[in-house]
Amino acid sequence: MNYLNLSVSPHAIALAQGFDLFNLNEAFYQNPFPTYHALRSTDPQKRMSDGSLFITRYDDVRAIYADTQRFSSDKKIDFLPKFGASPLFEHHTSSLVFNDPPLHTRVRKVLVEALSPRVIDAMLPGLERTVQGLLDTVEARGCDGTVDAIEHFASAIPIEVIGNLLGVPSDERGSLREWSLAILGALEPQLTEAQVKKGNLAVQEFLAYLKTLVKRRRLALGDPKLDVLTRLIMMSDSTEELSEAELLHNCIFLLNAGHETTTNLIGNGLACLARFPSERSKLIAQPELINLAVEEFLRFESSNQLGNRRSVAAFDIAGISHPVGTRLHLCIGAANRDPSQFVEPDRLNISRLPNRHLAFGFGAHVCAGLNLARLEGRIAIAAWLKRFPQYELVESGAIMGGRARFRGFSALPVYLKK
Repeated sequence: MNYLNLSVSPHAIALAQGFDLFNLNEAFYQNPFPTYHALRSTDPQKRMSDGSLFITRYDDVRAIYADTQRFSSDKKIDFLPKFGASPLFEHHTSSLVFNDPPLHTRVRKVLVEALSPRVIDAMLPGLERTVQGLLDTVEARGCDGTVDAIEHFASAIPIEVIGNLLGVPSDERGSLREWSLAILGALEPQLTEAQVKKGNLAVQEFLAYLKTLVKRRRLALGDPKLDVLTRLIMMSDSTEELSEAELLHNCIFLLNAGHETTTNLIGNGLACLARFPSERSKLIAQPELINLAVEEFLRFESSNQLGNRRSVAAFDIAGISHPVGTRLHLCIGAANRDPSQFVEPDRLNISRLPNRHLAFGFGAHVCAGLNLARLEGRIAIAAWLKRFPQYELVESGAIMGGRARFRGFSALPVYLKK
């Protein structure tokens, strides 16, 4: 089927024709949305240089996520040539997100129970104290100039939250962020040898630390209703639901899943409000809109831009047939700006309804920690805006993280105007 849309500009056609996920340029990392729009309009099932498909339309992405019978999340076939028999391969093929039933069902049940509404509700007072303490530090740092909203605020919140969930002592949290960034960085489509080496070392060091942490916790178990690590240890020790290796690797997964994406949610939200002053004014005047605002930040600047599947049965999309074994890149960032689903998709609208974005995925693999991420985003952004309602971005210093899979800032300097 020919998708060529004659109303699309020659520039957009050229963008779509020249796109290859494995050969990205700096312009794409800074702003991928023109490319996404061009692909949706002209080639929504774009063939990549390695034979895989890049899927950009909302309905197609959602349908593939929903179909667990024909599309697999298991990455053993894909990751073995990428990582070899390595710590990265062991980790990414043991964690929840890259597995199918029955392992996915069993491990997801454990983690969902560990992140129950009771556990999340109990975290609220501590989260609010953490956020206010960070804001005090930000205010002190920024009294004579600018502060980095990522380094000194957004990235610190999920580290504290996951650190508390796992009971990691405060003075032992220093390496968590770097470990997480290195392990997740290895999921990028384009990798250097140095990135792979750094990722493997991070897995090894993180596992070694967790083994000592688990050993200490077994000697002094906490309250399993509130202490997630204690709950996971008890399930590992008393049932067959979680092996020792699965316990350790899914502790790493908890940090990784909750760290970079939540950091990006908070950072992207602050940047969006600064760049859309009318929406910031609306949220200041109507703070009760914070729930809807967080959903719009997730849609507009999706923290996680890409998902992946492999077909285990023949399938077709819009009349085009594809064989078993087809690898698919599901572009969440493109789906969440599809005009067939969202009115004025390139405009931030913090009161948008409905907002059926796919930032957390969809179906059986929908993010297990979505309620925790939403809570962190709401508390952090609302508190920041109340403390610093007139903050300004220092645009010349804002640095995107340079990733295709995860979209967010590595630096976001702001000038604090109260």
